[in-house]
Amino acid sequence: MKPTDRKSGLTILALAGLCLAGAGLGALAQDYQTPNPPLSAVAKLGKTLFFDQSLSGSGTMSCASCHDPARHYNPANGLAVQLGGPHLDQPGIRPPPSLAYKMATPAFSIGPENSAEEAAEAAPMAEASGVALANQTTPTAGPVAGQPVVKAEAAAENAVPQGGMFWDGRVDSLEEQALGPLLSPFEMANTNEADVYQKIKKAYGPQLEALFGATVLQDQAMTLSEVGFALARYQVEAPEFHPYSSKYDAYLRGQVQLSDAEARGLKLFDDPKKGNCASCHLDKMTGDGQMPNFTDYEYEALGVPRNPAIPANADPKFYDLGICGPLRQDDFAKQPQNCGLFKTPTLRNVAERSVYFHNGVYKTLEDATRFYVARDTDPASIYPKKPDGTVDKFNDLPESYKGNIDVIDAPMDRKLGQPPALNEAEIKDVVAFLKTLTDGWDVKKP
Repeated sequence: MKPTDRKSGLTILALAGLCLAGAGLGALAQDYQTPNPPLSAVAKLGKTLFFDQSLSGSGTMSCASCHDPARHYNPANGLAVQLGGPHLDQPGIRPPPSLAYKMATPAFSIGPENSAEEAAEAAPMAEASGVALANQTTPTAGPVAGQPVVKAEAAAENAVPQGGMFWDGRVDSLEEQALGPLLSPFEMANTNEADVYQKIKKAYGPQLEALFGATVLQDQAMTLSEVGFALARYQVEAPEFHPYSSKYDAYLRGQVQLSDAEARGLKLFDDPKKGNCASCHLDKMTGDGQMPNFTDYEYEALGVPRNPAIPANADPKFYDLGICGPLRQDDFAKQPQNCGLFKTPTLRNVAERSVYFHNGVYKTLEDATRFYVARDTDPASIYPKKPDGTVDKFNDLPESYKGNIDVIDAPMDRKLGQPPALNEAEIKDVVAFLKTLTDGWDVKKP
């Protein structure tokens, strides 16, 4: 593909096959054991780039450093935030989310809240997408799924932020997401785009010219755009980024029964008066056979407690406000109703993570689940105390934004002193269910 064959710039997703509806994927989803075709030449380049440590300022950090394939593209350690920078001593402010199951993420927008059915249709993904996408060769221009980015305007009734990459949705495509860490001062820490361009040109010049045309290296922006395209294409084509091979997937296919504890956990997960987890983490197959991605791609302010293990939090004036910054600085970041909101992550492979929520404050699934039901019924078990002895509830948000925190949806609709929506035995059952979402079950056969 020559540079003149498509638009350049980082707003181009160039991910073939994201508009999957109507592409016969219902049938493909049934034949999940079909051998995966080899990666395209562009995806192979992306794979090499993904593991290349020389592209970092330190010379020792790659994409895989924070997104370990052996951990389903989660961090391999239990740190609240990862260390990067020129000397690998600069802490980030958020734990990296998994890169698995990202390719169906829609572009960031503000719009009507999705029902479970609408959310599934808005972000289609088939379990056999590695087959379907590898057979598609024409990239699509524009943001993810071809959706236009909605301008920042006053919030309409029932309008919610949705889509976008990272915890705050600040970019709209896998291509942009892939390039972001290259310039982050606490990640791969290159000085500027010119620095990245020179490294790429030196190490991959002949490959880029062979794939994208003899003139690609004459344009810095085009070169970087093609690098982002290659990294994104690797994530699209490589089936390990979206294998749909968990025990729960096998359960949905009718190949296995859940254990008693897992089945009870699923019922609690779905119950709108108990866990109510499925209201945000969609868990049902769509009508055309697509497996669920366990997210509605929307944003919530949950009010998780401040994590003292994050070095930035040592400054009492520092707050991570999600959409409102500090990493996002567009018009959406200036709207008070967006402050404290973070994107709902997928729960697939959640048991393979070592820390939970946008600030990594919890280290076990039990504690993360308990937070939802104890936050309002027993806040003293969740938050620290102020000097006067009162509970410092919602202590990781300024007072002016605490009104954004969800106190309406179950299980966070209960009051102080009321029984929690889940007791300890039920929390264990929910966790048992969450562990069925780990990919590779058909290999491990527990």
